[in-house]
Amino acid sequence: MHAECSGVLIMKLSDLKLLIDEGEGFELEFKRKVSTPVKVAKTMMSFANSKGGIVLFGVDDDRTIVGVGSEKEEIDMIQMAAGFYCDPPLEPIIDTVPYKGKDVIVVTIEESEQKPHVLNVDDGEENHGTRVYIRVYDKTVEASKEVMHILEAENPNAPPLRIAIGDSERRLFDYLDENERVTVNQFAKLVNISHRRASRSLIQLVRAGVLRIHTYEKEDFYTRAF
Repeated sequence: MHAECSGVLIMKLSDLKLLIDEGEGFELEFKRKVSTPVKVAKTMMSFANSKGGIVLFGVDDDRTIVGVGSEKEEIDMIQMAAGFYCDPPLEPIIDTVPYKGKDVIVVTIEESEQKPHVLNVDDGEENHGTRVYIRVYDKTVEASKEVMHILEAENPNAPPLRIAIGDSERRLFDYLDENERVTVNQFAKLVNISHRRASRSLIQLVRAGVLRIHTYEKEDFYTRAF
């Protein structure tokens, strides 16, 4: 999809149109313009914390190519979003594609080995949550604390996993045999343990490959992994 010249990735207009034809999804998002560095940071971070992806600036939600107003100004804001508002900083690959006198900015973010990337803001509204964003279908959503801990465990420097299967876990498996899915609150109530302990147990089972976590905008749930 990309040609390479002097170490810089260059996308052709034909490749850009093929991408746009695919529509927004897990690894692709359209943005008419760079609104604010914080919003851009959330989107880029969600790709880095997931499986990577591409953001097209200058493309409307209906797939119309509108181009950006000021290429340099918008690239500066993208770089600010990646370098300041993401912690650890991101290093996106930034490319531009000319189209009818304007430019589409193509930002490629690879899956990170330094998960989780956290939104670097000192704002009361933002600080109520984890400040970690992930990709769910075609949306950027805030990760639950459970997902954040799972991302931390994916870091190569994370401590080794230690897990024990006891009575609580066996009751959980019996419950899943009948109900297929469970939330943290349901598991805590089932075996009469604290929310924190239930959360920790489910995270360990996900890390061990026994359970799979499913993230939605309202509440995560867990199923057997096989």
